[in-house]
Amino acid sequence: MSRDRFTAIVEDLKANIADGEIVAGRLCDACLDVVGLSGVGIMLTAGDATLGALAVSDGISGTLEELQFNLGEGPGLEAWGRGRAALEPDLAGAGTARWPAFAPPAVRAGAGAVFGFPLLVGAIHVGALDFYRNRPGPLRREQLSDALVMADIVTEVVLAVQAVAAVGGVAPELAHAGDAHVEVHQASGMVSAQLDITITEAFLRLRRHAYAEGRSINDVARDVVARRLRLP
Repeated sequence: MSRDRFTAIVEDLKANIADGEIVAGRLCDACLDVVGLSGVGIMLTAGDATLGALAVSDGISGTLEELQFNLGEGPGLEAWGRGRAALEPDLAGAGTARWPAFAPPAVRAGAGAVFGFPLLVGAIHVGALDFYRNRPGPLRREQLSDALVMADIVTEVVLAVQAVAAVGGVAPELAHAGDAHVEVHQASGMVSAQLDITITEAFLRLRRHAYAEGRSINDVARDVVARRLRLP
């Protein structure tokens, strides 16, 4: 991608921020237009916690983001945790050994290859940009280069959105990333207080319990919030 195109995309998105427009959908559209894969999802994080998907391009991308949130593994989480791209061109093959919990349901959902890119500036990590292709195969060199550039653009736009938020608050355009998991965050707080552990450890206990029971983390969190379940 040329520097002029990079600048044009960023300036267009920033202009819409100034106009108060929610830009998440436009970010997804731009990523697909530039990189040319089957779908894309933007994952947001805060500290050590995964907030959820800011935006997805389609139903399969939404499923992949939800699987990562529930299972704690996948391309976006690996990219975010390691600070470098996580590229898996054969999800049904090598991907199954790499992410044994994530890969099988992701393949059933329609993904043949997945590619995660961290959203970061220096030591600041804000999430991950996740692409999928509906068939196996690696990225072409220019696709990889453009995906890395788009990850920089998404990072810049997310930080620009947050920069106009009230001190100590979260910009409305970003806050909805965690809306689908409100009860998970509530339950994490409750478990943290009950067991005198950090929020991050409480969230991980919820995730482990959900996986062991074969349930979604949202269902387990709902039981915790309703006081039908107390984790040991």
